[in-house]
Amino acid sequence: MTMQFKSKYKTLVFDRPAIMGILNVTPDSFSDGGRYNLMDNALQHCEQMIADGADFIDIGGCSTRPNNAIATEQEEMERVIPILKAIRKAFPETLISIDSFRKSIAEACIAEGADLINDISGGLFDTEMLPYIGKNHIPYVMMHCIGTPETMHQYALGGDIHQTLMEFFEKQCAILEAYGEQQIILDPGIGFGKSLEANYQLLSGLNRYRYNNLPVLIGISRKSLINKVLGTTPQTAENGTTVLNTIALLNGADILRVHDVKNAREAIELVGSFCTFAQNSFS
Repeated sequence: MTMQFKSKYKTLVFDRPAIMGILNVTPDSFSDGGRYNLMDNALQHCEQMIADGADFIDIGGCSTRPNNAIATEQEEMERVIPILKAIRKAFPETLISIDSFRKSIAEACIAEGADLINDISGGLFDTEMLPYIGKNHIPYVMMHCIGTPETMHQYALGGDIHQTLMEFFEKQCAILEAYGEQQIILDPGIGFGKSLEANYQLLSGLNRYRYNNLPVLIGISRKSLINKVLGTTPQTAENGTTVLNTIALLNGADILRVHDVKNAREAIELVGSFCTFAQNSFS
């Protein structure tokens, strides 16, 4: 699927799966909390991810790890805005995504040069988010979620999970589409309020919840669906992450959200070669 993003600042077209590199500027992220909340460290890590092939840098200033206190709006703003300004100045051509469910954060970041909003709540946590995104036609990652920031990890959805997601995306996309043509990316929210079985079902059946043929982002990097099976930790789950990213690509994933960009880039290149040569062998 060819993807085109038109932000306030630039237009980019992708004719291959894209990579979203994770930049957590929090002290309490489940995987790398505290490693990149200092400016120099964050910029160095950003530079490395871009060199390794990241198409987006996704800045997060509010961790939603289980049993974690949610950062205040002011705390999130103070964490995100300075690094956003620094990245936009140092890497002007790089697409910058902001991982936030708050409309106030989204609006401030777009004003400072962000291109994309990545909302883990799909518009549920802040009722002003979707009207703001819709009116301004901002590229938007809509993740499936249930509950609140404090309770969403207490759920373990199962059953007809694909139908549940399709109904969610159809409802939330309709809100945005009422404002005209939108740029929506779907994220099934793997690891957020789903059973282990449901997480793997969502990884394999992307087209069963791909509403309106929209691109699908998969974010499984270092998550519990790997660690529960392999007995790894978030810090030792890179090989498992690559395996599942490869499966996601073979099932049609359009964007991979990852901590390790180099591994994701190699997976994309190898899956691309496999698909090309396999197709040629039957032509």
